[in-house]
Amino acid sequence: MAAADQEPHASAVRPRSYQDESYEFGFLGTVGDLQEAGVLQDVVLKVEDRRFPCHRLVLSAASPYFRAMFTNDMAESRQKTVVLQGLDADMFEELLSYIYSGTLHVSLDKLQPLYQAADLLQLDYVRDTCSSYMALNVGHSTWVDLYKFADDHFVDKARKHCLQWICKHFAKVATSEEFCSLSVNQLTEIISHDELDVKEETTVWEAVVRWVQHSREDRLHHLPSILPHIRFNLLTSDDTAAILEHPLVREDPGSSEVIRNVVQKGNSDLKPRLGNPGMTTEMAVLFNKENDGILFMNPRDGKYISCSYDPNIFRHATSVTVTSDNSIYVVARESDDEDDEQLSLFRYNHAENVWGPAGMSSASMMLELAAGAMHYHQILVEVDQVLFYLALEGRSMSTLLRMTKYDRHTDQWQECSQLQPDKRFFTMVALSCGPHLYFLSQLEGTEVHRYDPSQDRWCKRTPPMITKGVCTAVAMGTEIFCTDVDFTQLMVYDTESDSWQKLQGMPNPGNMFVDPFQDIAPSLFVLENKLHISFIGFDREQRQGGYLVFVYDRSADAWTDLKAPLPDNVASGFLCPVVRIFLPYIKGA
Repeated sequence: MAAADQEPHASAVRPRSYQDESYEFGFLGTVGDLQEAGVLQDVVLKVEDRRFPCHRLVLSAASPYFRAMFTNDMAESRQKTVVLQGLDADMFEELLSYIYSGTLHVSLDKLQPLYQAADLLQLDYVRDTCSSYMALNVGHSTWVDLYKFADDHFVDKARKHCLQWICKHFAKVATSEEFCSLSVNQLTEIISHDELDVKEETTVWEAVVRWVQHSREDRLHHLPSILPHIRFNLLTSDDTAAILEHPLVREDPGSSEVIRNVVQKGNSDLKPRLGNPGMTTEMAVLFNKENDGILFMNPRDGKYISCSYDPNIFRHATSVTVTSDNSIYVVARESDDEDDEQLSLFRYNHAENVWGPAGMSSASMMLELAAGAMHYHQILVEVDQVLFYLALEGRSMSTLLRMTKYDRHTDQWQECSQLQPDKRFFTMVALSCGPHLYFLSQLEGTEVHRYDPSQDRWCKRTPPMITKGVCTAVAMGTEIFCTDVDFTQLMVYDTESDSWQKLQGMPNPGNMFVDPFQDIAPSLFVLENKLHISFIGFDREQRQGGYLVFVYDRSADAWTDLKAPLPDNVASGFLCPVVRIFLPYIKGA
């Protein structure tokens, strides 16, 4: 027999492992069927006046609480019927359904008792899901009640979300009945917050008075400990005098002494509140890779503020976005290597003027789900409070776009429908407009695609008549404005009618022309409801360049040069969407 025909020696055949991907789901389904049929049940759990026949093995596998009960030498391990104390029967039925099916149904009306039951039974997934649901739905429920519950049960993520929401809507929250049910520690945490959105500090004092008077005899003695958290440096002398004459203060000598000491010593180190007039302004944000910082700018008002931060964030930054809640996110590689697939996601802290981890699962998950996607083109964009990450697949002119989204319920990135345009593309722009995401690509012909998050579906739309490729685009209302790399055409897209219109007026930089070799990418942006365009221009005669910013007048179809005097050290970077900045919190302001 020829060597090629011989069977391989048994010792040369290596063992292999096989994974049955359907086994997990099939096994769970079978367990659920056994429970529904009442087969092989070996224990009855009694909750209140109801009885629940179950399987010890299934309960032990799902919960450390039951595992300890049935495997240790406890009386319950030998009993046929086990009484569970401190549980609501309806909530236990919900949790039992989750244990046997893996499906959890959460709603606001049962959120708190469900969390408490899951906490008792050590069902971490249920507890974490309730926490995420709580944080996500703060604006749709009783804010103060959720805050109190999260604070009492150490649900830190939800507590922070509730606190932010209460601070943002403090004037309304402070007049509610629920506000008066806060503990003294919860009250002081709220009124101490830098981001408390109040136009006048007297609003804080009036809220404190309302809280104390709700239970005067029990709360009046807390007033001296509460008063230092009111920012008397933001009050006029007349306001302070009126507070000193208030019956609550006059009734408690300790309160008067506290106020006089605070006023005498001064608490000028306390910053203005977020809502104080003149404290916030819209600014475009220019990331400067040369000096590892940011230039906050409002060219129309002549405001320019430079700040330096951790160089590892901006030097390796690949994408930036500003979300509807005014958060700035940056996606950055962990090294200079463009092939590095380790990504980090950073978030800007307005109150402390610092950058830190975004507080969500690893950004590298975005690339793991979009396997093979290249770092060269990446976009991070928000649609209806959901973050989406887009990346090209491959290392050259690609025909495939992959996208993932961040699920705040599960703290995970999930893969979305991929997009395969008709033609190859190399440049791309993605932005949100209304409830949809729009994707514009260019190489062998411009294409426009719209993504519907509710359907997880792409559809093709009418393309603009731009021959040199879409360089930048921005949404304003229901319209999308875009232009090519040389600013030879400016187009506006009506998303409702799926139609394009060419605008006649174009920026006139005089002797300057667009410098395509600069590292600062040309950008359209909307500042104070006005369309702006920024780019580096170069004067052939003077042999020098400069940063140009023009503002557009829609009624006149004309651009005006703002003659923005940018600092000389702005050498390279990119412009991200406009953000509302709290000026006193920026170093150097």
